[in-house]
Amino acid sequence: MKEKNLPVDIKSKSLDELKEILNNLVEKIEKNKTLNHSEEDYLEIFRLNRFVEKKFQNSSKEISEKNRLRIKQILKKNGKKVK
Repeated sequence: MKEKNLPVDIKSKSLDELKEILNNLVEKIEKNKTLNHSEEDYLEIFRLNRFVEKKFQNSSKEISEKNRLRIKQILKKNGKKVK
């Protein structure tokens, strides 16, 4: 499922909330003895996992950029050369 096709409520959830949803899906699959009914749950896990990975990567990039800017400001304040 592409990110643009995800329900709005999923897009607005935090990483912790998405983790909880994924854990619930895994528990549901583990309880279900037949795999016939679990196929859609497996697909949902893969879709959500991809979304979580993208969200994590974006968060990581934002943190790195903020840290880079802070370091740049500190070096500038201390009179050091800034690249």
